[in-house]
Amino acid sequence: MARLPANPWLPSMEGVLEVLRAAEFTRLQPVWDSSNQVYVAELAHSEAGRGLGIYKPASGERPLNDFPYGTLHHREVAAYELSALLGWHLVPPTVIREGPRGEGSLQLFIEHDPEEHYFVLREDAALHDQLVRLATFDRVANNADRKGGHILSDPNRRLWAIDNGLTFHQHEKLRTVIWDFAGTEAPPGLLEDLRRALGCIEAGAEDARSLLEPLTSRERGALVERIEAFLRDPVLPEMYPWRCTPWPLI
Repeated sequence: MARLPANPWLPSMEGVLEVLRAAEFTRLQPVWDSSNQVYVAELAHSEAGRGLGIYKPASGERPLNDFPYGTLHHREVAAYELSALLGWHLVPPTVIREGPRGEGSLQLFIEHDPEEHYFVLREDAALHDQLVRLATFDRVANNADRKGGHILSDPNRRLWAIDNGLTFHQHEKLRTVIWDFAGTEAPPGLLEDLRRALGCIEAGAEDARSLLEPLTSRERGALVERIEAFLRDPVLPEMYPWRCTPWPLI
């Protein structure tokens, strides 16, 4: 399959959140292989021109046994806010807004080759530092659904993490395909970012409010506990005997 089309809004991230909030939806193309309703949205903005986004309406979320119904789009935004607070910017810019199917999340579309999923990307040693950072992010965000196809490589070989709706549960639910780096110690720079973010979260700082607002008090407390635990023992975990991988894997 050919690389999916370029998004003219990607090269400059400045102001992209406001562009996503204000852009007009001109066309929706369903993503048919998704478990929830997902659309590639063609967007038009009076100043930024035309671009692409991924629109996930709350009305199209499939009820789950373990995540409260109607919260997944807020968790998508919380994942973006955590990645931004850490300064890692792993998650494409994502906002909550009204769309043609009602309120949902709208995320900047990332140009990528769909054939380059995790099980291909892991073979490139030049990407391993990015994958360790992503595995660390998923550990503290408690990602319950990191499939191989949820990791994208843009034309500059920058990795992006998409489909982050199953995150921030108060109970441990890490399910991921990124187990190749188990036992790897996180580098000092990542730990410093985690300490700084933890301080912002505990203080309820302005930078952390958009992350914390969608979460329950128990989910906030669990997030703090996960970061603290990782700082005490900054090693990526080994696979455990109960369910620790998503399905399907890609």
